Amino acid sequence: MKIGFNEANDRFCKGHTVMMDLELCEKYGFDYIDIQSECLDRDLAAGLITIEEMGAWFQCHHLKMLSYNALCFFNMKQTAAEKAAVMAQLDEIIHRCNVLGCKMIVVVPSMDMAERGLQPTRREIREDAVAVLKEMVKKCEPYGIKLSLEFCGAPAMTINRFEDAYAIVEAVDHPLVGLTLDQYHFYAMASAWDALEKADGKKIFVWHLNGTEDLPCGAPYNNDEKRMWPDAEGDCLDQKRYADTLKKIGFEGGCCTIEIFRPEYYEMTQEENVKKSAEVTRAHVAKYC
Repeated sequence: MKIGFNEANDRFCKGHTVMMDLELCEKYGFDYIDIQSECLDRDLAAGLITIEEMGAWFQCHHLKMLSYNALCFFNMKQTAAEKAAVMAQLDEIIHRCNVLGCKMIVVVPSMDMAERGLQPTRREIREDAVAVLKEMVKKCEPYGIKLSLEFCGAPAMTINRFEDAYAIVEAVDHPLVGLTLDQYHFYAMASAWDALEKADGKKIFVWHLNGTEDLPCGAPYNNDEKRMWPDAEGDCLDQKRYADTLKKIGFEGGCCTIEIFRPEYYEMTQEENVKKSAEVTRAHVAKYC
């Protein structure tokens, strides 16, 4: 099992840059990196890097890009202009992925429907997501780029449980469309273990590793900031069950990617954060995978 680093871990560390993440991930033995779109857009806007320079870097280093993380809020658009904007964003990301040698785009569902005066049913959300993903994959297919739907375990998200995301992926029924299994998101809205245990592991493209504090599912204060190193003191997740279940159902992603948004970890230096992330992920793989 190879190991991956998601820039959520250190994106707010003092002086953070994407290029430093690349160098540090290479130094500490990561195989893959998930580039966070917020980090990349920030550095591009500041003139710290170009896509072409990053692409050249990847061509001569071991570290590769696992996913472009992410195209956010892709579904439940209400106007032609909103829908066109999503597709234009996808076009730009596909261009970037082709330069960077990246073959995966994570797509994140929309949120806060009530604030927009909407109250869609689960069926309406599923049907919309299926239709949009079918259009998106047409753009990705010529380049062999996968789309990985990430359900997000928060009440305001339109797709917030594993079983709903899996049903959408099944309905799209395309080999380039799968889903991201984030352990925290699975726990945070009480996704069903029996649904995961019955799933086809080949439809799970990305596995995000993390731990979290033991908080009520769906509570407003149960958020990404409560994540922690897996198996750290206070972690309530059944790390062995996640690993065993993914093995049992035939997960073929071949990589375990650590993704944590804990504010106190941002107090570390960027190098301390990447080094610790590598140690934790490598230890997890050795113990459970």
